[in-house]
This record gives sequence, structure tokens and C-alpha cells, in this order.
Amino acid sequence: MEINRNAYDHHNPENLIFKSEPGVGKELVRQISKDKEEPKWMLKKRLEALKLFEEMPLPTFGPDLSELDFKEIHFYMRPDSVKNSRSWAEIPEDIKQTYERLGIPQAEREALAGVGAQYESEIIYHNLKKEWEAQGVVFLDCDAGLKKYPKLFEKYFMTSCVPATLHKFAALHAAVWSGGTFIYIPKGVKVELPLQAYFRMNARKGGQFEHTLIIADENSEVHYLEGCSAPVYDENSLHAGCVEIHVLKGAKVRYSSIENWSKNTYNLNTKRAIVHEDGIMEWVNGNTGSKVTMLYPCSVLLGKNSKTDYIGIAYAARGQNQDTGCKVYHLAENTKSHIVSKSISLNGGITNYRGLVKINKGCKGAKSSVRCDGLLLDSQSEAGTIPSMDVKENDVEVSHEATLGKIGDEQLFYLMSRGLSEQEATKIIVSGFIEPLIKELPVEYAVELNRLIELEIENSIV
Repeated sequence: MEINRNAYDHHNPENLIFKSEPGVGKELVRQISKDKEEPKWMLKKRLEALKLFEEMPLPTFGPDLSELDFKEIHFYMRPDSVKNSRSWAEIPEDIKQTYERLGIPQAEREALAGVGAQYESEIIYHNLKKEWEAQGVVFLDCDAGLKKYPKLFEKYFMTSCVPATLHKFAALHAAVWSGGTFIYIPKGVKVELPLQAYFRMNARKGGQFEHTLIIADENSEVHYLEGCSAPVYDENSLHAGCVEIHVLKGAKVRYSSIENWSKNTYNLNTKRAIVHEDGIMEWVNGNTGSKVTMLYPCSVLLGKNSKTDYIGIAYAARGQNQDTGCKVYHLAENTKSHIVSKSISLNGGITNYRGLVKINKGCKGAKSSVRCDGLLLDSQSEAGTIPSMDVKENDVEVSHEATLGKIGDEQLFYLMSRGLSEQEATKIIVSGFIEPLIKELPVEYAVELNRLIELEIENSIV
């Protein structure tokens, strides 16, 4: 009962023009900033964040992180490839074939407004279709975005949304971030096709720290897709990316992510959005890989009538601990949040929903609903829900539901009495369980993401 990872576990021989020594310190931080020709304020921010990282403790909740040794991780690696190419023909053949196997160029040709591809610490390919460029849409990697839009970066980059003081891994990210995606959608522009980025790690003991910064101006709309994967090794790897989203008045952002890191990867990601008046933030999140995941997408409902929806699924098999959930801060009147979380555990896998809904005093008319469902496929696996509700206003509607259980014998018997094998019956039940996520994914657009979900449904139950 394992996900078929043939398309993801393939790795290329390391072909790098630079690979940092294991560990992180001031010299490496200065080198990253120098290589990228960054302004002084960014180097200052990096160094201040490094000091915070060195001083802050590891999280005291959730999965055990004691086997993660920062002194063994290579925090910065530059592939031997052109940077920011707009042609796949310019990409080295081995790297290009990796992305072909993942379906990225095909998805770009058929159904996407633009694509970015990161390999190790750098963006190697980035392209936005001309019709969206003509409307003023900005879709760049963060290194280029910092150079072309320095004022926007200084205003929004790891300030109010994800400050480096948030926790240890936010500080680490601020110190060593590299690559990622910068998106700006002008007022009133609605990007009808999704934008996609794919982040790939290849090297042993590697670290990847891409930064995603999305600014949706007033009454604009965008859907951003993100995929991630890495080959499996015996040694640990680390992913500590960061996503910051600013949803301005009346704007709508959907962020869809399927994270399929290998089972030696610690996935310690940070995702947060600030949502202004009448804004809408939607999270669609799938976690099917990694050794350990700690990920809790967060929406700060800052403006009146703002809204957030979250739907997520976590899949854990042998040797995996998926600690995921959602956080929402209601800070204004008539704000709404709707959270649906599902998990599947098998072969000794561990899943937990860990969430927070906080409604401040004065947030009259706020509404929040949380539903958590866990499915256990054997007696060795674990699943749990750890919700937190902090409500300081009386004029609100708040609900929470949680169910944990195994596939029922009666369900299996009914389907098998109709001529199905136990394997086929189990697959049908699992497919129905994750159907809410499937219908929210842009199946007709995101070829690679849809392929991963199909593998999960069709090949994980044997």
C-alpha cells in the first residue's frame, strides 16, 4: 500500500556550479546575497534573521525533529544551467527530461497562463504568456522581482505577513531564501488560466528555500498552482519554503499545492495570507510525501466581509508523520472561514490535524466551521485532531466536527457482494473519501498535479 513514486524518485547525477559546505553561517548568507546582487537592506534582513534562527528553539509541539541535523544540510546549490530561460530547449537535457516526466511542459502548452521551474536553489525556467503580460500581470522569480520592483519587495517581503520572528524556520528561511515566485495582479485583472510553479530538489542532503510572494490588487483574481517533489535518499533533506499572499480589497486568490517530497525530507513550510475587505482567500492543499511535514496555512481576515476556505488532505504511510492543518484569525466584522481537512493513514503512518480559529472581540457576525475526517486503513496507523477555538465575541457562529475511523466491514461486504475484489472495493471507498479535494483541483489544467492524485487513488491500494 504505497504511492507509486516512479516519476518522482528518479534522480540525476549532481551537476552543480556551486554547492555550499554543510551547515549555515554568516559567510554563506553573505555569499547568497552577493551572488544575487541584492540591495543592502535585504542582506541586513538576512543577517538579522540568521541571528534569530540561531537563538530560537525548535518547536515544542508536533513531530519529533531530533534527527534533523542542520550541520549536515547543504543550504545553497546552483545548477549548471541557464537562469530564467524562456525556452525549454536551453535547459540541460537531464534536467529538462525530469520536468518532462513530471508533465510540466505539456501542462504549459495545453492549459496554463505561465510556468516557473526551480531546480535546487535557482529558477531555471520562467515564462508568462504574452496576453497576460499585455494586461500588466507580473510573473517573475523572486530574484528578478526584487531587482525590478524593489519598492514592492521592501514593503511586502517578510514584513506584516510572515515576519522572521514568527518561528525558527521562518527565520531560517529569511536568512537563506533563494528563488521562488513573485506575482503581481493589477487592479481589476482576472487571470483566467492558472499560473504554475514546480520546485524540484535533486541533490543528497539538500535544502530548498524558495519564496512565493503574491500581491492581488483590488478586484483582481488569480489561481496559483504549486508542485514539489524530490528523489528518495537515505540521508535527510530539508524544505523550508515560505508563501506570502496579500489579497487586497475585493480580490480573490486560490492557492493550490500538492507536496510530494520523498520520505527522507523534512517539510517545514510556512504559508500565510492577509485578506482585506471583501477579499477571498482559498487554500487547496495536498500532502502525500515527506518524512515529516509541519504545515498550517494561515489566513488573517483583516477586512470586513473577508472570507477564507481551506480544503486539505494528508496521506501518511510507513515512516511518515503528517502534522497539518489550518489557522484563521478573524479580525473584522462579518468575516467567514470554512475548513475541511481529511487524512489517510496506513502501514503505521501518522496524521494529525492541528488547527486554530481565533475570533477577536468586536468581530460581530463572524462565522467559522471546521470539519476533520481521518481514515485508518489498518490497526498500526494513527490519526488525530487537535483543534483550538479562541472566541472572544458572542455574536458569532462557530462549529467543529471530527470523525476518525476505519473502513467499515459492512461497506466492504456490500461492494464485494457486487462482484468487486477487496482491493477494488477499498479503492472506491478511498476515492470517495478524498473526492472533495479532487473536485477542487483544476483537473483539466494541472496535468502533473492531477497525475499525482490519480497515482494516489489507483496505485496506493494493492
